[in-house]
Amino acid sequence: MPLKAELHCHIEGAAAPELVIRQAQKYGKDTSPYIQDGSFVWHDFTSFLAAYDFSSDLFRTEEDYARLADHYLTSLARDGAIYSEIFTSPDHAGKAGLSPRAYTDALGEGMARAKAKTGIEGRMIVTGVRNAGVESIEQAARFAARCGHPLVTGFGVAGDERMGDLEDYVRAFEIAREAGLGITVHAGELMGWESVKAALDHIRPARIGHGVRAIENPELVGRIADEGVVLECCPSSNIALKVFDSFADHPFPALLAAGCKVTLNSDDPPYFRTSLKREYDIAAEHFSMNDKALAALTRTAIDAAFVDRKTKAMLLGRLDVKGR
Repeated sequence: MPLKAELHCHIEGAAAPELVIRQAQKYGKDTSPYIQDGSFVWHDFTSFLAAYDFSSDLFRTEEDYARLADHYLTSLARDGAIYSEIFTSPDHAGKAGLSPRAYTDALGEGMARAKAKTGIEGRMIVTGVRNAGVESIEQAARFAARCGHPLVTGFGVAGDERMGDLEDYVRAFEIAREAGLGITVHAGELMGWESVKAALDHIRPARIGHGVRAIENPELVGRIADEGVVLECCPSSNIALKVFDSFADHPFPALLAAGCKVTLNSDDPPYFRTSLKREYDIAAEHFSMNDKALAALTRTAIDAAFVDRKTKAMLLGRLDVKGR
């Protein structure tokens, strides 16, 4: 199996059920409405968010967040990943009573622990949340631009695509861009191809989180391919949230065939009963991709990673060694 890399994972959504249970015991909370038989339980987007918010609330201290990042990146490395980018949220830090800086430093500490054990490289993408409004997103961008943490290398916007217009966030993205941060934005998941076009028109991102609904507009697919924008695809997430009915209906192979740069990612892995390894297994089984094709996806991800040239060259070198 080829080496792997991930560009699209929300760190609070990456908390494994066994870790959440340990955190719940620490804080005297009952997990039974949200975790049963070792798995998260939910049946629609609202109950998914309820389970997500419950679990996120169990990470409150700097050590909690360090443990979370360490646990996730170590598990990724165990499955053959050499690189991980995680979405971080200053809004979650605020709810936990931590400053964005303390939260970011704690996650960075966890990433450093995982790297020391496994060699996995990690970076953070500070993320504004559409549900929180324009000012909150601009605050997140200002923090990302000024924090100076060596592992903060990108900025993005996530949250409910049905809220707000991408045009409203142009200033936030310009703040991040002027600071030299990589730019990604969620679009084309719950909303249709129009949201992807709006992202390209107004935000000019290097990457789009999801972007799969672009398939509804062949001209837009051609534009994505021509402009070299990378799509952070999350097949299991899309099926679980009923963006598409089945893997047979998923546009990943069609986007790849059309010349789009696509990558495989797990999004909020335990909620969708997946992992980065499973996403690669799904691509092999349902999208008829052999090891060479899967390795090419990893190379696309490393090429699109928000890292310095020296680190990127090192990661690509690891791929080349593995490929010999």
